[in-house]
Amino acid sequence: MKKITIPALMLAVAMVATGCKKADDNPNMGPAQEAGAAIDNAGANAAATAREGAERVDAATDRAAANVENAAERAGENIDQATDRAGEKMREAGAEVRQESREAAQDVKEGAANATAATGRAVERAGEKIQDASK
Repeated sequence: MKKITIPALMLAVAMVATGCKKADDNPNMGPAQEAGAAIDNAGANAAATAREGAERVDAATDRAAANVENAAERAGENIDQATDRAGEKMREAGAEVRQESREAAQDVKEGAANATAATGRAVERAGEKIQDASK
């Protein structure tokens, strides 16, 4: 089975529609010329429709690219902000650990001083008891 192409079909339709007589609106144009004009008009309309579609696709592509770029910028800003917040939290935690370490060291010093004093008092009492026992 033969395939009928669109231009051939359009030519056939144009010839059937116009018949084989001269056009009433343009007596200088014959049936073949009218069919050719119809094909030219159909081709021009198809080209215009294709151009409009391509322009819409191009505009949509530009909008999509802008949206992707904006989203990437926002994501980058969010990452920067999260990094800044995490850094600040780590600095705060580090400062807190240092403070707690200082306080613990002070507690150890005080505990050692108290233990030394208590040991000194115990040694002193033991010495006094030894002296009392030797008398």
